Amino acid sequence: MVEPRRLHRFSYAEYVQREMYSDEKHEFLDGDISLMGGGSEEHAALAFRIARLLDDAIGERPCRGYSADLRIYVESARLATFPDVSVICGPVKRHEPGPETTALNPTILVEVTSPSSEEYDLGFKRQSYLTIPSLREYVIVSYRERRITVDVRNADGSWTTRTATRGERVELPSLDTQIAVDDVYRKSAIA
Repeated sequence: MVEPRRLHRFSYAEYVQREMYSDEKHEFLDGDISLMGGGSEEHAALAFRIARLLDDAIGERPCRGYSADLRIYVESARLATFPDVSVICGPVKRHEPGPETTALNPTILVEVTSPSSEEYDLGFKRQSYLTIPSLREYVIVSYRERRITVDVRNADGSWTTRTATRGERVELPSLDTQIAVDDVYRKSAIA
């Protein structure tokens, strides 16, 4: 079967201009713009819980946590997206052109999976995120079961992946902390 030919590719500047006046969030990937779907009640609760736990872990460090309203631009993939939670340590580096809501230098990125996003969060998005020079941890919170996977950047630049389930903890070296899986899923209907 022949793939349909795209009639228009957007520049990043065109995307940013459209987003400024949109009531919805869109993801940009190398000229294509896609509507980002809303999350479920459970998705929102899990994102809130992990954001709160990360904020507690940040404490007085020179880091700041952000909700899904902060756009992250991944230069290597020409991807602009809205992770569920971001942490940036130190000054925010902004992408130009773009509004103040686009950052280049996350330290931690968190995605809560959903039936429609799980493959993308674990596949292309993961591969893209791991190319961000400032990123130290990529945290994936499962919607299927009490399971959190963390990709941790080692001192030599390689990545180590660790998974924790019920009764276990995940380590976030950039904040010198551990988060209990059960604390993230507290009050969750997920078994």
